[in-house]
Amino acid sequence: MNETKEKIMHGVFLLAAVTSIISLILIVVFIFTGGLPMMLDYGVFDFIFGTTWNQTTFGILPMIVGSILVTIGAIVLGVPIGVSTAIFMAEFCPPKLYSFLKPAVNLMAGIPSIVYGFFALRIIVPWIRNSFGGPGNSMLAAILLLGVMILPTIIALSESAIRSVPRSYYSGSIALGATQERSIFNVLVPAAKSGIFSSVVLGVGRAIGETMAVVMVAGNQPIMPRGLTQGVRTLTTNIVLEMAYASGQHREALIATGVVLFVFIMIINTTFLIVKSRGGES
Repeated sequence: MNETKEKIMHGVFLLAAVTSIISLILIVVFIFTGGLPMMLDYGVFDFIFGTTWNQTTFGILPMIVGSILVTIGAIVLGVPIGVSTAIFMAEFCPPKLYSFLKPAVNLMAGIPSIVYGFFALRIIVPWIRNSFGGPGNSMLAAILLLGVMILPTIIALSESAIRSVPRSYYSGSIALGATQERSIFNVLVPAAKSGIFSSVVLGVGRAIGETMAVVMVAGNQPIMPRGLTQGVRTLTTNIVLEMAYASGQHREALIATGVVLFVFIMIINTTFLIVKSRGGES
């Protein structure tokens, strides 16, 4: 009986894995068959490095630069705060505070993107407009918003990574005369760097792929970024803003934008994996 159950569950898990692989293959085939012909016909160089975007001219360099700058800004803001919060929750947080803080972090992860966007539209955008001038809907607003949105992912995974380090590491460091802070930052955190690094990778993916919240605060101007307080358009927002009414080559250009975004994410993830593997070897 148990052997039959095991075979059934093995089949279920195998089916789930095969379904995931097939779904990924279908997505890749759809995107590349819909976007590559347009890129080749229009000119790959002109498409990627062109700086003008309208319904007849398709240059996505402003959106590429915008995506890179917004993502870097969000990571610079979110990673130090997220990792520091994870260290606090894992090692320093009083139990009573932890019983409130942990559900709050989990709740942040479950809040819909559109709610984050509405919050930024009513709070962050007016603050930027009043403090720094400009329209308010800007690159800075998108950076601040995404920096907050990636926090739950980084905090949860980094905390789990720190807690998964054998406690003997910490005890041994204390026994050798190190202080609590030195034991945590010089022993536990380095031992958990693989998990922390993975949380950063997922945070980067969240920042790059976020769309609806960014649409509400970024200004969405298809021009080269001119400053933190000026509008910017990312690759994802470029697709969602125009796909509803696009047709012909315009629609194909938007699908080709998805190809560039897909390749862009693959390059980033591959780079992170290489860096992570080299770090593990050292």
